[in-house]
Amino acid sequence: MALPSNARVSGPSAGSSEPGGFLAWWRRRSAWKRARMEGRHLVKEARRILKKKSYRIPELVGVQVSSAVEGVEQALRGGQSGSERPVGGHDDLERLRKAIAALDDAMDEHLGFARKSTLREYSESIGVAVAIALLLRAFVVEAFQIPSGSMIPTLEVGDHIFVSKFAYGLSIPFTDKKVMQFSQPERGDVIVFKYPLDHSTDYIKRVVGLPGDVIEMRQEELFINGHPVPRERVPRPCHYIDVQHGTPDEHDCELWHETLGDKQHETIQEPIHGGGRDFARTVVPPGKVFVMGDNRDNSSDSRVWGFVDLELIKGKALIVWWSRGTTEGWSLPTWVSSIRWGRFFRAVH
Repeated sequence: MALPSNARVSGPSAGSSEPGGFLAWWRRRSAWKRARMEGRHLVKEARRILKKKSYRIPELVGVQVSSAVEGVEQALRGGQSGSERPVGGHDDLERLRKAIAALDDAMDEHLGFARKSTLREYSESIGVAVAIALLLRAFVVEAFQIPSGSMIPTLEVGDHIFVSKFAYGLSIPFTDKKVMQFSQPERGDVIVFKYPLDHSTDYIKRVVGLPGDVIEMRQEELFINGHPVPRERVPRPCHYIDVQHGTPDEHDCELWHETLGDKQHETIQEPIHGGGRDFARTVVPPGKVFVMGDNRDNSSDSRVWGFVDLELIKGKALIVWWSRGTTEGWSLPTWVSSIRWGRFFRAVH
């Protein structure tokens, strides 16, 4: 709050003779701040109306309202320049309140046709907030929930993530057309995209193959352009629970540390498959990517339904902002206990 150079804020240590001690001083100070805010808002509104509606306002009315505006501004300054009284004291507050009331009455009497009602002000504020939220959702960031275990261990069922909508470019809302392309997906990126066989459904997978890459699976091992993707077995117990159609499904697994380009992440596979699954050599066409789930034996991905067109990519997964496991029935204690606090604000790699 800007004050004149010769002004001082009143308080118990400022030599104020007003009774009530610190608590009374604090209340007066808070009331002064609220009155200042109200006065500034009223002055701004009056000047806006005088400027925009000048052709409808008689000259005498304009002079009267301008005089009331000057009265509020003078009261906001805490009195005439050179005054030695504490700013924000009882007299200053009463003077400001009276000036505000005078300006408010003048505006109601002469400028009521142009004043915004409280309902209109709230409606405009809510409208602006909604518009900003929609713009952020369309162009900046969008929230998604993980419904299946195909990306375990990177993402678990019940994770809620934020996805960057501008990581690769800007798209026209509600269409697949990009108006600006910043970059291309890289190997190892976790992306959200429209399911190629049903554009009304969103999928999340990891990019493993770029346009021109030769992808192959031999005995559960991923090969890119004829070279095995570097990976190491993580020697620790691996067990997870997936939820299929609301029913928990327990799995034993093997945990692997994999490196795709400059990105490192973990994948799992199930020893029950023994010899492993093969996937014949295939070349990724131009304008498409090959994606896979980190849960290699329980993921419907490009090995099943083919490639993902770059135009279908909605964004890149950034962070887990909320996570809660599945529980049977509902009660507050079980609901709270199912929250995975350790996964909050975990970056998606």
